[in-house]
Amino acid sequence: MAAKVYWTDMRTHGTISMLTKLERLLERSELAKMDLQNKFVAIKMHLGEPGNTAIIRPTYVKTVVDFIRKRGGKPFLTDCNTLYVGGRKNALDHIDSAYINGFSPLTVGAHVIIADGLKGTDEVEVPLEGMTYCPAPKIGRALMDADVVISLTHFKGHEQSGFGGALKNLGMGGGSRAGKMEQHAAGKPEVDAQQCVGCKQCAKNCAHDAITFPAADPAEKFPKAIINQDRCVGCGRCIGACNQDAIQPMWDEAREVLNHKIAEYTLAVVKDRPCFHISLVMDVSPTCDCANQSDAPIVPNVGIFCGLDPVALDQACADAVNAAPILQNTALTDAAGCDHHNDEHGHFHVVHPETCWEEQLIHGERIGLGSREYELIKL
Repeated sequence: MAAKVYWTDMRTHGTISMLTKLERLLERSELAKMDLQNKFVAIKMHLGEPGNTAIIRPTYVKTVVDFIRKRGGKPFLTDCNTLYVGGRKNALDHIDSAYINGFSPLTVGAHVIIADGLKGTDEVEVPLEGMTYCPAPKIGRALMDADVVISLTHFKGHEQSGFGGALKNLGMGGGSRAGKMEQHAAGKPEVDAQQCVGCKQCAKNCAHDAITFPAADPAEKFPKAIINQDRCVGCGRCIGACNQDAIQPMWDEAREVLNHKIAEYTLAVVKDRPCFHISLVMDVSPTCDCANQSDAPIVPNVGIFCGLDPVALDQACADAVNAAPILQNTALTDAAGCDHHNDEHGHFHVVHPETCWEEQLIHGERIGLGSREYELIKL
């Protein structure tokens, strides 16, 4: 049976604002029927890298928070720390970034809790049977402690997965730092000797004695860390332990496999508990909100979509974007001279021809996460 996906466009009139339309959309959806009374409700969203202007506006977030509070829920905003160096690599910087971007208790009415803790090491391994790549995804603990999960997603393009929707928000975004490394890297972490200060915190956090500090080179002030790749199991604990950003994953996973891993991690987040998914298809930038800037939107604003099924929701949003006209002077028009400009796989494949965005949805359907068939219900 096709999953229901609810949708409202960007047209407003009279006293009806987009915030009112969002509230009415939620009232019509299954979220209005959920038991939220005294439930801890995690609103999983991408809190955005400072400098990025395509992220979700705080007023939309407040509308969702108010909707939950009116039904007795206890909402909080949450995300997990990043692997890359930036404004969200630890909980303190991450919360600062959230506040800079307008996501604070004073503006949206909910606290921000970084799900995988101070250094990205507070995680829960969720056993999954029959998975091809990730039999025990590592998910941020606060996200797993929630009674209800709501994904609130800015739908956009992505340079590695093709697009970023509900699955990307929950799967990659819900993974701890070690979970993100499991998804991104086929190999194991490496040490940047120039960044290493020899503090040995990485070795203290390694359960497999894989990190050593051989005698310092005469030209060096102190010994540098070396990771024994034979002993290393790729758990990523050393990445969280290093305050100097000297340890990084290899970022070498094939993109098709990456999309499969995202789907499996999403299943770990949503299984066996109430979940709901909201996607804002507006300011559709060609790349992720992880960047400290946002390129021009590639298509006009489409609207807001929501539903119980994250696979159906992502499929509906992707179909809507691919059906939308191309905006001029964007990454899409930059690709006009390439062989992929009229690619049958749609706009995301034009912008990132090396990606295979549909694999998220194909694998998600295969593992029972949801269905690609949907019934679009317009408000």
